[in-house]
Amino acid sequence: MSHLRTPYSYGIRARNSLWATFFLMGVVSMGWVPRIPEIKEAIGLTNTQLGLVFIGSTSGAVLGAQLAGRLIHTFATQRVISFAVLVMPLGLVGMGLAQNFVELFIALFIMGFGYANLDVTCNTVAVEVEKLVNRKWMVSFHGCWSVGAFATTVLGGSISHAVEPRENLIGVGLAALVLFIPFSRFMLPKDLDNHKGDTENTEAKIPLFSKATTPLWWMGFGILGGMIAEGSASDWGALLLKDSMGVGKGLNAAAFASFSLAMIVARFSGDWALEKFGPAQTVKIGGYGGAITWGSAIALAVPLSDSHPLIAFIVINIGFAAAGLGIGPMFPAFILAASRVPGVAPGVAIARVGVTGIAGYFIGPTITGFLADLFSLPVAMFYPVALLAMAGYLSRVIKL
Repeated sequence: MSHLRTPYSYGIRARNSLWATFFLMGVVSMGWVPRIPEIKEAIGLTNTQLGLVFIGSTSGAVLGAQLAGRLIHTFATQRVISFAVLVMPLGLVGMGLAQNFVELFIALFIMGFGYANLDVTCNTVAVEVEKLVNRKWMVSFHGCWSVGAFATTVLGGSISHAVEPRENLIGVGLAALVLFIPFSRFMLPKDLDNHKGDTENTEAKIPLFSKATTPLWWMGFGILGGMIAEGSASDWGALLLKDSMGVGKGLNAAAFASFSLAMIVARFSGDWALEKFGPAQTVKIGGYGGAITWGSAIALAVPLSDSHPLIAFIVINIGFAAAGLGIGPMFPAFILAASRVPGVAPGVAIARVGVTGIAGYFIGPTITGFLADLFSLPVAMFYPVALLAMAGYLSRVIKL
C-alpha cells in the first residue's frame, strides 16, 4: 500500500500518531503518581519497601529496552509498537488491582517492560520521521509526553477525594488501551522506517564495549542522570510534600504538577533551544541550573514549612519547576546524538542508550527510598539533585 502515498505524507501521518502516542505514554506511565501516598499507605509499605517495589519496573524496563533494539531491527517498528501498546496499559490496570507488595511488583514489571519497548521504538520512529520530512520535532514529541504526565497528575489529584486509587488507575489504563490501538496503526511502514528485518546487518550487532560504542555509554550515563532526577521527582515529590512538609491530599501532587508543567514549556520550546544554543549547551545549562535551583529549594522549603507553610509551598514548587525546565530537553538531545553515531543502526543505538536512561528512571526512586529510610526524604532528594548536575557535566559528549 505504500505506493499510494509519498514518503513525506507517511512521515506527516506518523508524526501525528507519535504526538498522540507520546501523550498517552505520559498519561499511563504517570497515572499512579498522584496516588502513590494512598497506595503506599493502603498496602502498608515503608519507604524502603516502596523503593524495592520500584525494582519491578526497573527490571521490566531494562529487559524491555534491551530487547527493543533487536525486535525493531527484526520485525520493524510498527509491529513492536502494536505489541507494546497492549502491554503497558495492562501494567497500570494491574497496579490498580494490586493488594500487596508482590502484586504491585509484578504490575510495575509489566508496566516497565511495555513502557521501555514503546519508548525506544517511538524514539526510533521519531528519528526517521525527522529525516523523511526534514523537520525537527523530537523535543516536541517528548513535550506531548509531558502534557500527558501533567494531565494525569492533575486528574489524579483533583479526584482523590471522590475516587479511590483502584478505580482511578483501572479507568485510565483501560481508556488508554482503547486509544493506543488506532494510533499504533499509523506509524511508518517497514520500507520507510530504516529497519527492514535484516537480522544479519552488522550494524544491529554491536559489542557491549568497544571504541565505537564508548560514546553511547557516556550518552547513556548522561540520560541516566536526568532520568534518575525525573523518576525521583515523580515518585517521591508528593511524599516529600506530604510527609516532610505537611501538605494535604490532593495538594501534595502540586510538586510533580509544577515539574511536569515546566517540562512541557521546556520541551515545546526545546527544538528552538537546541537550534539556537546547540544540544550540548542546552543540556549543560539545564543540568547545572536545574540542580542548583532544585537543591536550594528543598534546603529552604522543608525547614520553612513549619513556620511559613505558604512560602515554603511556593518555594518547593519553584524548585521542582526549575528541575523540569532543566531536564526537559535532555532525553531528546542525547537520543538524537546516539542515533547519529557512525556504524550503529539508529534503533540499536537508541536502545543501548535508552536502556541505561530508562533503568535510571525506574531504579533512581529505589535508591532514593533506601536513602530516605537511612537518613530522611529531604536528605535523600539531594541524590537525584546531584545526578542532574552530572547530566549537565556529561553534555560534553554530545557532538551535534
